[in-house]
Amino acid sequence: MAGEINEGSVPAYYREVYEAIRCRTDERVQVEVFQRLLQRTDLSKAVLGQIAEHVESTDGFLSKLSLYKALALIALAQQGKQPSPKLLENCIQELPKPQLGEPRDLNALRMQPAQDDVLTVAQTLDKLLARDTVQVELIPEKKGLFLKHVEYQVTSQRYKISVYRRYSDFDVFHEVLLQRFAYRVVPALPPKRMLKGVLTSVSEREFIEGRRRALGRFINLVARHPFFSEDELVKTFLTFSGSDVQTKIRDAYKKTGDEFMTNRIATLAKEYLPTDIQAQFLTSRELIRNIHNSFHKLRDRAEKIAERSKENATDLLMFGKELSTLGSDTSSLPSLASSQSTWGTLRQSLKSLSVEFAVLSDKAAQQGRREEDDVVEKLNLFLDLLQSYRDLCERHEKGVLHEHQRALHKYGMMKRQMMSATVQPKEQASVEQLESRIVQQESAIQTMELRNYFSLFCLHQETQLIFTYLPITSHILGAFVNSQVQGHREMGEVWNELQPKLGCLFGGNNGLKPPF
Repeated sequence: MAGEINEGSVPAYYREVYEAIRCRTDERVQVEVFQRLLQRTDLSKAVLGQIAEHVESTDGFLSKLSLYKALALIALAQQGKQPSPKLLENCIQELPKPQLGEPRDLNALRMQPAQDDVLTVAQTLDKLLARDTVQVELIPEKKGLFLKHVEYQVTSQRYKISVYRRYSDFDVFHEVLLQRFAYRVVPALPPKRMLKGVLTSVSEREFIEGRRRALGRFINLVARHPFFSEDELVKTFLTFSGSDVQTKIRDAYKKTGDEFMTNRIATLAKEYLPTDIQAQFLTSRELIRNIHNSFHKLRDRAEKIAERSKENATDLLMFGKELSTLGSDTSSLPSLASSQSTWGTLRQSLKSLSVEFAVLSDKAAQQGRREEDDVVEKLNLFLDLLQSYRDLCERHEKGVLHEHQRALHKYGMMKRQMMSATVQPKEQASVEQLESRIVQQESAIQTMELRNYFSLFCLHQETQLIFTYLPITSHILGAFVNSQVQGHREMGEVWNELQPKLGCLFGGNNGLKPPF
């Protein structure tokens, strides 16, 4: 029946009621709000049940026409008539007016979109990590016509696909992502190259490996972001296997524009922000700055620990090699030492000990890799996110706020010119042109104000994202402790196996002499 109601012919009261109770971000009416409206009619439960039966709802919402039908049925019931669609057909040209009070008083019935549903990022770290895991692996070096270039195999666990990307593909993707989500935390890319002529062949390999790790952190942070992860840009980068992914990415952005143009609540952001948003922002920013500094120091210490494990591996290996060198020396002892010294016997046994020290060196190297992969890398991941948050704060202050202030200053100058033009006679065309410019500037200021509030809205959400990632601290500490336990246990087993062998060299006390 709702389909037979002509929206253009409904009483103005119907439209006023609809505007009073509809969702702010939707053209529909929530069923819960409609039920509250029914309770204001003072009709019996039986009659209310009859009205509800004749009103269609989908996914917890009534359409505009369904609401108009319900209002007409309410009016019939209030007149003592049967609220049936058949009876409604007789008055379809002139719908009766229900008695519900002033439309402005019905605003209180509207269920405002809960801030938790819009402003709050309802995520946990485990949920974010489960969104996707992307592997970035270096594939064998390819040579172009003139220059060689590095290529990466990018494999998304979510999409079950591998694609090949060059650094320039990452660069374009990052550039477009920053345009699309200017008000979100977009991690930075590692530099493309180091200073020419500075690198040796070894340090160049280290630089390429470090860049691979950084690209992996970047794409994982993006693929796990609650808003980026569902965007077509990210899907295109992770799945498109055509020859020109850069053009594909740029075209995808041109079709959508930036987030302000596509987010359904962008122009309403101010209504959802807490009144003390600026104070909250400043407090959170200072706290996150301190967290960033602390994690930076933790990362530096973890890098030194991993480096010491690698140095320990090198020292153990060299120690064993020196023992082997001693054992391989076939020089004969002088006669004055050969009768009293056991060096000849000891020397023959030293060579075999180099095997155990090689094993110890391997265990130390494994521990260093675990510390680098599981501890340092996780710290770097979180640091990348924290740094991108600081970059976002600077973009907000130097970008949106700065542009807004410039626009207001320009507007003020125009207004003063306009006032001057009204006092001093000027050509009509010049005055009209100035008026047109003022109108355009007012429109630009309004757009900037909306963008400023949306920027604050996004900043509030991104702040929550940082705090959502904070439990990664327990992951890092767990990985660090497990690495130490495993490393010491494995090396302890080798040392324990080595100790009895020393009996062949030093006798029963295994070389441990009593103190003097």
